[in-house]
Amino acid sequence: MFERLELVRIDPQRLLDAGCGAGGDLALLKKQYAKAQILGADASAAMLLEAGSRLGAALSSVHRLLAKYLPGKGRSSVGLDAFLLCADFAQLPLARDAVDLVWSNLALHWHPQPDCVFREWRRLLRQDGLLMFSCFGPDTGKELRSAFATIDAAPHVLPFVDMHDLGDMLVDAGFSTPVMDMEHITVTYASVEKLMADMRALGGNPLSTRRRGLLGKGDWCRIVDHLEQLRQVDGKIPLTFEIIYGHAFRPAPKVTSSGESIIRIEPNPNRK
Repeated sequence: MFERLELVRIDPQRLLDAGCGAGGDLALLKKQYAKAQILGADASAAMLLEAGSRLGAALSSVHRLLAKYLPGKGRSSVGLDAFLLCADFAQLPLARDAVDLVWSNLALHWHPQPDCVFREWRRLLRQDGLLMFSCFGPDTGKELRSAFATIDAAPHVLPFVDMHDLGDMLVDAGFSTPVMDMEHITVTYASVEKLMADMRALGGNPLSTRRRGLLGKGDWCRIVDHLEQLRQVDGKIPLTFEIIYGHAFRPAPKVTSSGESIIRIEPNPNRK
């Protein structure tokens, strides 16, 4: 995400990290755009508390350095603070045209209606503002999905939206020239227990249609047996993550708020 961002010439006055979680990207975004106002939004209040703690710790460490090397400057503004909002991605308490950049790193897949999220992000962006996001794609956890399929047809693993469908949603939401890309990353595990622990740590399965209750011993053994059969020549169990990347701009409006068409007349630079 940051490698791609470095290729884009943009100087945002205000940017939003949508789905900032524990705040891992906030300091990096501030480093990239030192003069910009940073907003962080997440639906989890617990995550925002962690983000606030991290920002406070970073701010304190910088204050200590300033106090040591620049006496009298220890309480100056160092720009590591951010405004944190607890809100749904699709209903953010911000005005229209509020930000120049919407950034969302591995968060969109947790929302049940990404099409509504895209419309909200477009509402927040100013004209020519940039949206950059990443999320999990449908191949994520395919090994685990096939293992659970040996016991029943319930959705034990969260389904993810295809890259092309996300691109269509961007166009429908009013974004221009969306660019979509993806890559597969394979993480290997020495044990089924460690693999399962990592998947639970990612958030598990929030679907209301998921199977309720604990698995029986027989079902669990079938899942473990299936995963054990996937061990590679190095003895490790693979788990696939499909990472989707997307970026798009909010274009100039083509119609007025009353529905009248806007025709733009640009001067011809070659005409004398």
